[in-house]
Amino acid sequence: MAEEMKTKLAAAGLEANRKADEPCTIVIFGASGDLTARKLIPALYHLYVDGQMPESFRVVGFARRDKTDESWCNEMRESLEKYSRTKNVDEKKWNSFAANLSYHQGDLTEAEAYTRLGDRLQRYESEELKRNLVFYLAISPSLFGEVVDQLHATQLLHRWEEGDEYWQRVVVEKPFGHDLQSAKLLNNHLLRHARERQIFRIDHYLGKETVQNIMMFRFSNAIFEQLWNREAIEHVQITVGETVGVGSRGGYFEESGTIRDMVQNHLLQILSLVAMEPPPSLAAEDVRGEKVKALKSIRAMTKENVAKQVVRGQYFAGTVNGESRKGYRQEEKVDPESNVDTYVALKLFIDNWRWSGVPFYLRTGKNLPLRASEVRVQFRPTPNVLFAAKGDLDLMPNAITLRLQPDEGISLRFNGKVPGNSITSRPVRMHFGYDSEFGAYTPEAYERLLLEAMAGDSTLFIRRDEVETAWQIVDDIRAAWGDEPLTNREFYAAGSWGPMAAEDLLANDQYVWHDPQPAK
Repeated sequence: MAEEMKTKLAAAGLEANRKADEPCTIVIFGASGDLTARKLIPALYHLYVDGQMPESFRVVGFARRDKTDESWCNEMRESLEKYSRTKNVDEKKWNSFAANLSYHQGDLTEAEAYTRLGDRLQRYESEELKRNLVFYLAISPSLFGEVVDQLHATQLLHRWEEGDEYWQRVVVEKPFGHDLQSAKLLNNHLLRHARERQIFRIDHYLGKETVQNIMMFRFSNAIFEQLWNREAIEHVQITVGETVGVGSRGGYFEESGTIRDMVQNHLLQILSLVAMEPPPSLAAEDVRGEKVKALKSIRAMTKENVAKQVVRGQYFAGTVNGESRKGYRQEEKVDPESNVDTYVALKLFIDNWRWSGVPFYLRTGKNLPLRASEVRVQFRPTPNVLFAAKGDLDLMPNAITLRLQPDEGISLRFNGKVPGNSITSRPVRMHFGYDSEFGAYTPEAYERLLLEAMAGDSTLFIRRDEVETAWQIVDDIRAAWGDEPLTNREFYAAGSWGPMAAEDLLANDQYVWHDPQPAK
C-alpha cells in the first residue's frame, strides 16, 4: 500500500524528495525589485543547498538599472543575509550558487534588450539552458502583456506543442487583473503566445506547507473525511489576520482594498481547498478542476445577499502590540474621506450536495491584533437529552482548527469530565504541532512554487477559470457596495478584531467569531 501511494505521489510530482531534473534557465524580470531580493533569490539558493535544483541551471536577472554581474550578485548576497531562513549563509555554497547568476540590463519595453537577452542565452553550453526557460515576471501587472509580446517577437517564447523537446513557462505574480474584465483581457493577451499549461499564476499562500496539508488531512484520514459534510458540520470559519497597516502602499490600496488584495485570492483559495470534492487523482488538472467546481457552487452574490452577508470595515487610530497606529484615512496617499475597505467579512453558502445549508464565514483585515491564518470547523452539537438535567454543564460543540500560520498545527476540541465526584465538564484540546512532531523547518512558499514551476507541475498554481470565477464573486460584491459610505458600525480601532458589523454578522446566526490565539 505504501509503494502504491508513493507511485501515485511520484506520478503527480508530489514525492517527498522532489527535484527539478531538467536543466533550465530562469529569467527574473524585475531583478532589482524587492520580491527578487527578499524571496526569489533566497528561495533559489535554499533549493540549491538542499540539492533540489537541476544539475545544470542559470539565473538571469533582467532590470533597467545599470549594474554588473558582480554588483548584482553582491546585492543578492546582502539580501540573503537579511532574509535567509537559516541563520548563517555558507560562503562556499553561496559562491558555487552565485557562479550561475548573471545580470542583464535593459528596458522592458525595448525590443533590442530582448534581442541581447537571446544572444546571451545562445552562449550557454547546452540546448536545455538555451531553450528550457522559466520567465518570472516580478514586475507590475501592467507590463505582463508587454513582456510576453517581446519574448514572442524575439522567439524566446513559443506556444507549446505536443512532442516539443524543449519548453518555456511564464510565472506571473498577483494581482492578476483588478476585476473580471481586466483579468479576462490579461488572460487573452498571455494566451496569444503561450498555452494555459505554460502560464503559472502564483498565489504564494498555496505554497505554504500547511495549506497543502489541508488535502492530506481531509483525504487520507477516514475519521475526518466521513464527517466533512452538512450532516456533521454546523459552520466553518476562515480567518486571515494581519498586524500591519497599509504603510507605504496607500496609493495601491485605494485602488484595491482588502477585497481585491486578499479575498479574491488568499481567502477564496483556502475556501476551495476546504470545500472541494475529492479529485480523481493528484494530477494538476484534476485538483484544480475540483477547486473551480467549489468556487462555482458559491451562491450568487446579489445585491440583497451582499447586504445581508458581507461586511466591510476600515481601521481608525489605535494600538497594535503596544505600538500606536494612525487611522487609514491618515495614511500616506490615502483620501481623507476614503471609504476603501481594510477589512472584509463574508458569509458564503456553497450550494452543492455536500455543503447545502452550511455557512462559511471568512474574514481578513489590516491592523488586527495577531498575524495568524486558520480554518476552524465547528461540528453540530449532540442532542441536549442525556445531560439535560445537569443544567450547569458547559458542553461546547466539537471543533477542529487548522492553524496555517504561525505555530502551524491542528487542534481538536472536545468535552471532558472534570475529575471529582460531581458531573462537571470542560472543553479540552488535543494539539498536533508540525514543529514538535517533525522537528523540521517549514520551507518558504516560494521554494516550493519555484521548484514546481521548474518541474512543470501546475497543481499549486491558479488556472484561468479559477481566477475569473473568483473575480466574478468579488465584482458582484463591489457592485453591490457602489458608492455607499461606511457606517459607524463598520469602523474598527487598530488592534481590535474588526468592526461591530462583523460581530453582528455571526450574532444574527447565534455564533461568535473564534479569535486566533498567540503562538505558544
